Amino acid sequence: MPSLSHEGARARLAAAPVARLATVAPDGRPHLVPITFALARGSVFTAVDHKPKASRDLRRLANLRANPRAAVLADHYDDDWDRLWWVRADCRAHAITDPSAMAAPLDLLAARYPRYRDQRPDGPLIELVIDRLSGWTAQP
Repeated sequence: MPSLSHEGARARLAAAPVARLATVAPDGRPHLVPITFALARGSVFTAVDHKPKASRDLRRLANLRANPRAAVLADHYDDDWDRLWWVRADCRAHAITDPSAMAAPLDLLAARYPRYRDQRPDGPLIELVIDRLSGWTAQP
């Protein structure tokens, strides 16, 4: 089965409507959550948004403070297994809280997700700088 080229992996990641963010807790346990995101240059951006949460200081933020290594996974499943694919971005992450630094990534998120046009996330924002991009597809 063919692996995706860097360009092919980037294109599929950019087009995916959602992905999963994997972080590691200080005790070594994995933590995986679905995310909305935008891809720009060599980074993936995701925001703490207005969906109901127990706290704004989410576990993913605490995990990234303790260990900035993370992965973002986007995939497509189909009953026709010839249409399967996945893309993984291995990243180094950090939180952005400065409103001026958040403006451009929030514009990208609002361009992708209509809900963010009506109610922009007030953060924090997570920038995941891509160190390695890999992917696989059932068909070239």
